[in-house]
Order: sequence, then structure tokens, then C-alpha cells
Amino acid sequence: MKRAGIFLFFDPQGLVDDYIVECLTSLREYLDEILVVSNSPLDDTARERLLTGATEVFERENTGFDVGGYRDGIARFGWDRLGQIDELILFNYTFFAPVNPWKNLFDRVDAAGAVDFWGITEHDEVRPHPFLAATRMPRHIQSHWIAVRASLSTTKDWRTYWEDMPPIESYNDSIQWHESRFTGYFNALGYRHEVAYNVDDYPSANPVFDNANLLLQDGCPILKRRNLFHNPLHLDRFAIIGADMLEQARLAGYDTDLILSNLARTSKPRDLVTNAGLTWVVPQNASEETYAAAATQKVLAVAHIFYADMAEEILERLSVLPTGYYLVATTSNEENQAQIRAVMERYGVEGEVRVVASNRGRDIGAILVDCNDVLASGKWDIVVKIHSKKSVQDDYNAAQLFKTHLYDNLLNSRAHVANILAEFAAHPSLGMVLAPLPHMGYPTMGHAWFTNREPAQAVAKRLGINVPFDKDMPLATYGSMFIARPQALTKLVNAGFKPENFPVEGGYKDGSLAHVLERLMAYAALSEGFYVRPVLAPKWAEVYYGYLEYKLAAVSSFLPPFTIDQVPYLKAHGGPIPNVLASIKVNIMLRQPKVGNALKPAYRLVRKGAATVRKLHRH
Repeated sequence: MKRAGIFLFFDPQGLVDDYIVECLTSLREYLDEILVVSNSPLDDTARERLLTGATEVFERENTGFDVGGYRDGIARFGWDRLGQIDELILFNYTFFAPVNPWKNLFDRVDAAGAVDFWGITEHDEVRPHPFLAATRMPRHIQSHWIAVRASLSTTKDWRTYWEDMPPIESYNDSIQWHESRFTGYFNALGYRHEVAYNVDDYPSANPVFDNANLLLQDGCPILKRRNLFHNPLHLDRFAIIGADMLEQARLAGYDTDLILSNLARTSKPRDLVTNAGLTWVVPQNASEETYAAAATQKVLAVAHIFYADMAEEILERLSVLPTGYYLVATTSNEENQAQIRAVMERYGVEGEVRVVASNRGRDIGAILVDCNDVLASGKWDIVVKIHSKKSVQDDYNAAQLFKTHLYDNLLNSRAHVANILAEFAAHPSLGMVLAPLPHMGYPTMGHAWFTNREPAQAVAKRLGINVPFDKDMPLATYGSMFIARPQALTKLVNAGFKPENFPVEGGYKDGSLAHVLERLMAYAALSEGFYVRPVLAPKWAEVYYGYLEYKLAAVSSFLPPFTIDQVPYLKAHGGPIPNVLASIKVNIMLRQPKVGNALKPAYRLVRKGAATVRKLHRH
């Protein structure tokens, strides 16, 4: 069978990640030609990467969503040329593949016999329609992969469908006029279809999302990207564990770094960390193989020791690093310098002590101004950043907990560090590990941006950090300590920060550059395509889980049972002017979900009307 494919590609930055290349190149065994339709502008590098698997690349304006791209791709392919192939496959960038061999898919479809079109997965009928003002969404093949055979693609019916396609101006339009319409439209005209992984064989209406593990177990070659960046509260409500999907992909032989490196720069960081189960309770024992892997990493430690009386404590913490690590210590004056050198000699640590040009920016200024050269040298695989933290402005207990939280979770023991370094050695896309959010003694839960979000967005834009921002609580190096690849800090290293960019000591507060960069360290790594993992020692996992469970129970006792319902409930009822319409909707959904679903179309119309009235009122 002669096959051709039209692949719809979109990336906000126009970058072609490795998972795209892997998908396209792996399909060339089955597809004689692949036309890539890009809804993103492409530079020469991106175009060349696409052409490693594709035979042609067509760049267009980002209009009409994937439907518009398919329509223009078919037009570019040409009706005459279309008549020369046996099967045309319309597919897109919204999945990772092949997790399992493509052969599984094509064998299933071939076994189904003569059909006019087919898909990988389908969505069952839903009542009422979840997106449109309609009583039902019909059962349909999902549009991430629709294959059409010559018995349909060479007909007037096929041409009419695309030539008469209404303008696609929204996601809902794409659902209404293509995804949910395609299957029924051609069935009504007498064309027969098949689905490789039939919805009747699975326990949900949308198995590609809700039952991804079962699909993978059955040999399905695709894993949807959305499964790992969707609202974590949805996954929580329906007991979907993204980490299991990653593990199943790994066991099937798929390189999960391809998944994580793409989602690192395109997803909200906390959504990805939560859905993918990236928070890691690090084992406190390590095998000889683990120690050997850790030893392959050339480790640089950067320690700002403003308080020279903490030099010994810092060196003791760093003693868990592999033998031969190199230390660059920074401090504020020559007296401290001599004291720190003496401690380094006593511990037998190789390195140097630098007096900073200015203590502006404290430890962050020290690493990004005074140690910029060693970070950019290319000599080191890993950098460990630590500093003499006292937090004298905070409550004593909270300050001590914060310091110990950072030291313990990053540098707990030799085995702890060996496991972390071995993970870096095994996963080239792992860019940074950091301690989790400190939420005992500090009002950080849901508020950890404080006043830093807007200035962080401004700095991120200037530095080319394009990762979507978390709304309420950034994935951040709180306390500005971490273990990372120097390459993950490239955007910060290349920024050219100077002491005068940082405030004088009295101006060191939320919204100032140091506090902003503390929250941007992880985002800088993610923007380079490196994923980030929070790490905990077992003791801290035990303590934090207990308190998190208790705190959530204390708040939840006043709210609806499921967190996914709690959030809209609080939004509808909170604020100086409660949203009456939203409040009514939420209360109906909680008490009578069937009635609530039936009223969704009406609610959307009312909301749209209210928005129109507000707009007219403003003008």
C-alpha cells in the first residue's frame, strides 16, 4: 500500500523538539512521503530537523487551527497527486510516538478488512455536548490521526467536505466542524470506518486520556501530550497517575527524556511536576553502579559564605560530594577569605576563595556576577549552589527549619547525592534538582510569588525565558540553593548582570532582582528544554506529607469534597464582589450534576451575553 501523510506542526517558539523528529523518522517505514504543514514560523535549523523525517515542509499563517492546516496541506498536496496514493494519513504534533511499535497499529487495521477511513482512538458519545450548545457530542474518531483510503480520498464527497469547510476561528469551531463531525458526516454518505482501539473495549468515554495505561498495555503506539500537562485537579479527581504512563513508556523502550524535555519548556512547571510525578524521595542507599555513575560527573560547588563562622558547616555539608569536587567560595572581605581558606585546607578541599566586587545581590549576585566565568567555562557537568543561610530577619524556628530543609534535601548523605548525580548521568534532559516548597513557618502555600510575579515576567521576557508561568506558586529554588547542569543556567549566565543591577542591602526585598531571580532559576532551566525535579530526603517527605494532609483536611472540611470543585466554589464565592452567575452554576453542579451539565449551553450563552453587555458598557 502506498501511503502519504500530512503532519500538522505547531510550536509557539518554532522549535522542533526531538520527539517530533522521532515520530516522523519512525513513520518513514510505513509512509512513502510526509508533508509537514507548520502553523509556526520556522528558521533554517527547525526546517532541517523536520526534513530528517519529512519529504516536504510547508509553512503557513497560524489560522484555522489544525483543521485549516489540514485543508491547506491537502490543497498543496493536490487532488491529482492524491489520486496516486492508496492511503492519506492526517496526523499532528499532539502525541508522543512510537511508544509501542507502529506495526501494532497497522496490523490491527489491516485485520479489520476493507474500510474507507480509520483512526487510532475514538471518543464516545457525550450528553450534553461539553463544548457546544448542543444536546450531544456524537461518537467520533479523534482528529490527532485520521487515515483515509482512496475509496474516499478520490471522491467528490471528500473534496466537497474540505472546500465547504466553514471558517475555523476557535477551538470550539474545530470541534464542531471537524473533530466531532467528520466520522458521522462520511458514515451518513455510506463510507465505512474502523478504529484501531475501540472505545467499547475501555471503561471510559475518552480512553486516550482516561485510560492511557490500558491503551499502552494493548500496544497502542501513541501517548497524548495533554495527559501530562492537563489540569492536575482533573487527574486527581479521576485517579489518573501520569507517572505510571511515563513508567509504561520507559518499559516499552521509549526514551522518556523526549517527553520531559518537550513538556519542560511548553507546560506550566508545577502542572508537569505534579502530573508526571517528578517529586522524588531520594533513596538513602546506593549501589556500586550508582556510585560509579555519580563519579563520572565533574562537580563544581559554588558557595557564598557571607557568614565566615558557617564555613565549617558548609564544608561539612559539601563533604558528601564525590571526592575531587572543586569549590569556588565567595565572601565579602579579605578577613573572611583567610578564615574560609583555613577551613578548606583543614578539610582538604581543592578550590579558591573569591572576594566579591560587591555584596549586592548576596549569594545570587555572587554566582551570576563573580562566578559567571566558571559557570560558562564548560569544564563542569554539575554545579552545586549553596550559601551560609541564617535568615536573621525571620522567626528563629522558621529560619532554622528553612536552612535545614535546604541542606538536608539537597546534600543529605553520600548515598543521597550519589543517587542524584547518577540521575543526571542517566538523563541528559534533567537540568536541575531543588528542594521542595518550604511551607512550615512561612505563608508560601499558594502565595509564594508574593510581589515577584510581575517583575519576574518582565525579566523573563528580557532574557528570553518563555516557559508558561505558574499562577499562584512558582516552581522555584526557594532559598536559592540547587544542583544543576551549568547549561541549564545559560540564559542567566549570558544576561551580563552587574552589581549595580542589584539593590543595596536596605532594598533587598520582594520585587527586587535577587528575589526575582530566585524564582526564575528553574524557569531558566525549563526554557532550555531541561526538566526540573524537586527532591526530598525520607524524613522530610514524612514530615511534609503529614502536615500537608492535615492542612488540606482543615480547609477542605468547609468545602465541597473534591478539590476540582473546591477551586471554582471559592472563586465564585470569594472576592469583594462575588460572581453571582458562577456561584449559581457551581452550586447546581455540586448538587445536581446532570441538571448542571444540561444547563451548560445555556450558561455559556448567558455568560457570553453578560460579557457583551460589560463590553458595551465600557464603551
